[in-house]
Amino acid sequence: VNISILIVAVVIFLLVIHHNFLSLSDFLRRELSDPSPLGLRPIDFIPVAPQRLTDETNDKEVAVVIAASDERLGGAIAAMNSIYQHTRSNVVFYIVTLNDTVDHLRTWLRSPPLKNIRYRILEFDPRVLEGKVQVDPQKADTFKPLTFARFYLPNLVPHAEKVIYLDDDVIVQGDIVELYNTPLKPGHAAAFSDDCDSTSSKVAVRGAGSQYNYIGFLDYQKETIRKLAMKANTCSFNPGVFVANLTEWKLQNITKQLEKWMALNVVEELYSKTLAGSITTPPLLIVFYKQHSSIDPMWNVRHLGSSAGKRYSPQFVKAAKLLHWNGHFKPWGRTASYAEVWERWYVPDPAGKFNLIRRHSEAYEAK
Repeated sequence: VNISILIVAVVIFLLVIHHNFLSLSDFLRRELSDPSPLGLRPIDFIPVAPQRLTDETNDKEVAVVIAASDERLGGAIAAMNSIYQHTRSNVVFYIVTLNDTVDHLRTWLRSPPLKNIRYRILEFDPRVLEGKVQVDPQKADTFKPLTFARFYLPNLVPHAEKVIYLDDDVIVQGDIVELYNTPLKPGHAAAFSDDCDSTSSKVAVRGAGSQYNYIGFLDYQKETIRKLAMKANTCSFNPGVFVANLTEWKLQNITKQLEKWMALNVVEELYSKTLAGSITTPPLLIVFYKQHSSIDPMWNVRHLGSSAGKRYSPQFVKAAKLLHWNGHFKPWGRTASYAEVWERWYVPDPAGKFNLIRRHSEAYEAK
């Protein structure tokens, strides 16, 4: 009896070992046939990583979103050219425009100085703004739907974790990757240039009053605004140049928040009657109140378009990483400051549609 029990035990032991060996063999066979890029092989046999993986910092896409309306297309072209000529990074432009501008834009982008620029053209549908923007019928021609494209960044560049948004009236003199690498604090979906603390406000405009704080953009007599408990003297920020963390943007549903305040303004008229700037700024100020990081002020040296006079020294203009002609006096107009800097990066319109008003230097200096 004891011998029989021992034989049965040995047989069971051998069967268990055999089963485990078959299971291990099957496991290794599945692992070695894994279709992953490097193959899930024993570590000693993993091949050298492809160059594109070891050089990831240079290959990583730097997404730059810029709006391009037909009447200001030359501005967007000059901005993109200045960015491209100052970087070796993998910059991809996401050019947001309207349907009737696409053909003109494509023709312009075929110009020799621009032929190697990487880009995607995105058509913006103004119908997304219905019920969210109040348009004065008498001033319907002044309504610029593309100014709201920045509200929809995750829709425009759905695959990106981070993007740069730029207005079309800028010239970049530094490597754009430096702006892209702006650190954002945890929980912040964007980084802007604060008006009160920026180099621009200190050097350029003194005593501008409400132009640099929240009361210049929002009507503090309205109960809805007062309930937000936002201090009226809080520094505003400039939304013409900013870096966005789209992962955080989507987590916080920033686009929906912006649309909410746009729609509320249509009903309650929450914006200041003496609005100091674009109508796109107030909802951004509300949503990002004390919830945004800061970019280096040299990456948004602005107010170059506030007047025809020159506010900065030539040395300061040369040192600026980004020049911004926000204001009425655009560098492609008859009277504008530092227009010679902008024209250095302007590429003539092959279609001859863009009306660049040339200035005679003697007459310009006299002004």
